[in-house]
Amino acid sequence: MSLKGWAGLADLFAVVGLCFPEREFILGLFEFIQRFVQVFWQLMLELAPSLLLGLSIAGLLHEFMPKGWIGRGLGKPGFASVFRAVLLGVPMPLCSCGVVPTAIGLKNDGASRGAATGFLISTPQTGVDSILVSAAFLGWPFALFKVAAAFVTGLVGGSVVNALEREPSERSIVKMPMSMAGEQRWWRRFIEAFRYAVFDLLAMIDLWLLVGLLASVLITILIPGGSLQQVAWVQGVGGMFLMLALSMPLYVCTTSSVPIAASLIAAGMPMGAALVFLMAGPATNLATLGAVYRGLGGRVLAVYLLTVALMSMAFGLVFEGLLGEAADLMDGHAHGTDWLALASAVVLSILLFALLARKVARRLRRSEPTASACCGGEGE
Repeated sequence: MSLKGWAGLADLFAVVGLCFPEREFILGLFEFIQRFVQVFWQLMLELAPSLLLGLSIAGLLHEFMPKGWIGRGLGKPGFASVFRAVLLGVPMPLCSCGVVPTAIGLKNDGASRGAATGFLISTPQTGVDSILVSAAFLGWPFALFKVAAAFVTGLVGGSVVNALEREPSERSIVKMPMSMAGEQRWWRRFIEAFRYAVFDLLAMIDLWLLVGLLASVLITILIPGGSLQQVAWVQGVGGMFLMLALSMPLYVCTTSSVPIAASLIAAGMPMGAALVFLMAGPATNLATLGAVYRGLGGRVLAVYLLTVALMSMAFGLVFEGLLGEAADLMDGHAHGTDWLALASAVVLSILLFALLARKVARRLRRSEPTASACCGGEGE
């Protein structure tokens, strides 16, 4: 809805509110709803391109990558598989919601849980676009340090999961003969990749995604962005803990979080605390926790959260000690809504609505036989 449309609705609510003694409450409620819708849609615009890209990558990897490659390269529960997975994930431009289906898809195709976890932790913290934007805003020392921190954090998390899971060294990998792959036409394989991405991966995380988005909207509204700039005590470890507590539940895209960090630093926030924000924020949010739990298990979720929290704090302290004053801030960049984000948000909204309607229809169909049996029993 355009701004004129919102203004017209506001005037209408104001006129109606004059007839009631609670008009202030009505106007406040309307303003909250307006703000809620705006923030929700903004999050959809930021989330949709990365999520759809991650789903597309997962679908294409599942359909076109030789089935034995993932098992050979990432399937053995050792350090080498984690290293390959992290090396594969660091340059990928995927945020947390986009990397979850990709990581789960790798695990379903034969990758070890440790390799999937290392990929899951390291990938959303970096990316080719994020590295360049970080260098532009915060300088190359900061950008390269963040890449190294993400790489090491992924290695640590994946190695811990491998040590705890104790998976068998030989995993049963379903090998697809090359003749079978050649018999399928290319367009049918693309359709199968789309079906896997939407009906297998997105359908598994759709409810968790919506719940996390709603919670992120409420946190964003209740904690205004500018409120932290006037807090004097957010220095050192205190500021890092504050950034950790605020960033982990929120959805912040890797690239879009860089200007936020730059503005916080310009307002007096230590660069180590900004690094914690840039590591923990893109790597975790409420929208992904449930999906990680369902796709990889509770133990992997615990390692995932603890690794991101502890390693981001550790690297924040290391950066403050080594390079705290090495990066010079540059002018911020404004990110507008482009056609790709808008189209992605519309497509994602349609897919989520279709999947939810499909689930509701299936539940209704399941309840119909029970109801008919009861009615039939009564009739007999």
